[in-house]
This record gives sequence, C-alpha cells and structure tokens, in this order.
Amino acid sequence: MKTQIATDKAPGAIGPYSQAIDTGSFVFISGQIPVNPATGEIPEGITAQTTQSLANVKAILAEAGLSVDNVVKTTVFLSEMANFVPMNEVYAQVFTAPFPARSAVAVRELPKQVLVEIEVIAVR
Repeated sequence: MKTQIATDKAPGAIGPYSQAIDTGSFVFISGQIPVNPATGEIPEGITAQTTQSLANVKAILAEAGLSVDNVVKTTVFLSEMANFVPMNEVYAQVFTAPFPARSAVAVRELPKQVLVEIEVIAVR
C-alpha cells in the first residue's frame, strides 16, 4: 500500500515527486527546502532556513497525523559544513531524546540555491 500525503501548508513538489508517501507503517517525507508555502519566499541565513525547512516537515507530518516524535531518521543536506553548528542548534530545539538517527552531509548545490534541505522518515 502506498498513499500520497500532500498539504498546502508546505511547499508543493517542484518536480515529479510527492511531498510524502505513507506506506501504512512508515511515512517518507521528501527533502524540504526553506520555502515559505504562503509567500514562496526563502528566508535569509541558515538559522531561518533551518527553521522554515523544519516547519515544512512538521506541516507534512501533521497532515499524516504525526509529529516530530514519530521521526526515526533524518537526512540534512547542507550547502557547506560551516553551517552545521547553527543548523544543529535549531534542529536540537525541534527534536528531543531519543533523537532520530541522522545523516548530515555537505553537497555541491541545493535547489533554489538554499542553504539546507531536510528529509525525514517517520513511523506510525
């Protein structure tokens, strides 16, 4: 079973993919970049961008009837590792122990030249 999850409280997909897929046991949320869904704007700086990316993740989780407490794995893509510490400070305000498993990697470029993109896997 595979069900699409979609909400207008997070940015719509900008390609041939879903915001999230619910398998019944797991919800896989596509990478969320820091686009404000109401305005289409991207905030300045890694702190504001991480906050917006996680707000988008939380909106999709809510649409699926879940919260950050259901998240078991995250992947954080950064435009440069110099942004790791400030990203991590925002991240630590959203997730609590036991923290999800996580990978954090620097990549050459992200969509729309943002500084961060975050994808998650949540369990029901």
